[in-house]
Amino acid sequence: MSAYSSLAMVTSMVIYLLAVVAFAAEWAVARRLEPTSVDASILVGAGGPDELADRLAPATQRRLLRLDMFGRVGLALMLVGGAVHLVAVVLRGIAADRMPWGNMYEFVTTALAVVVAAYLVLAARFDMRWLGLPTALLAAISQGLAVTVLYVAVAPLVPALHSVWFVVHIMAALVAGAAFNVGGIASILYLLKERAQRRGSVGGYLGRIPDIRKIDTIAYRFHAFAFPLWTFAVAAGAIWAEFAWGRFWGWDPKETWSLVTWVIYAGYLHARATAGWKGRRAAGIAVLGLVCFWFNFVGINLLVSGLHSYAGV
Repeated sequence: MSAYSSLAMVTSMVIYLLAVVAFAAEWAVARRLEPTSVDASILVGAGGPDELADRLAPATQRRLLRLDMFGRVGLALMLVGGAVHLVAVVLRGIAADRMPWGNMYEFVTTALAVVVAAYLVLAARFDMRWLGLPTALLAAISQGLAVTVLYVAVAPLVPALHSVWFVVHIMAALVAGAAFNVGGIASILYLLKERAQRRGSVGGYLGRIPDIRKIDTIAYRFHAFAFPLWTFAVAAGAIWAEFAWGRFWGWDPKETWSLVTWVIYAGYLHARATAGWKGRRAAGIAVLGLVCFWFNFVGINLLVSGLHSYAGV
């Protein structure tokens, strides 16, 4: 089961890479569309999709069709990759005869599966396929690092992990992490489009994603959803620490950076609620929070020794 799980993990990484290629092709085609290819004058009086297509130049029609085709291929690859990824996580759990969250390899691969699942739901339910390229990049790169750098063989849980709070803490962190990542990706796209608008050159794919105000709202909603879960995850981790090590808080590197991450996201929400920070400044704080989250998620375990280093990672 462990070997099959590893094979499925590598397969999902390859599929995510193919999705990156498809979404990159979608962006490349969009770059060849002029910002005014489908402007308001064309839309006036259009009776439907067929009539609208008739009003477009043949070259523009072909590019729009290719654009949609590459987007659909990328989405389909993400769906297949996500399914294979989920199978890999389940097989890892069966091989270990426990929840597959006992080390950083298992934690990262499970978290990525949650991120991909969140994207697929958003793309299918809320027409947010435009998050495809950054999400596929995140999945492909992180999955590649997981199978090459973080991989460890299946092993029993260390005594500190034998607690119900292990499951509660990790589940809350996984869901919060997925929401933070989606919100962070939206914030990055906001900064890219806002910068292009200031330069007066919003074209290509950036011209086809939602208005920056809508992107800002989407980013805020995901962060507002994730923050209470992250707060609960930190609190559950403290209770787990009392069970495992006899103290609620010990300033272990992982605990410290979890608090730093919490403070940054608390500052993000507080600035929006009280000082009216929106747009570029809020997006900057969100990106800083995402960097801090990933450093706490992976970097601490690779660079610093602490009580949260399990199975050699």
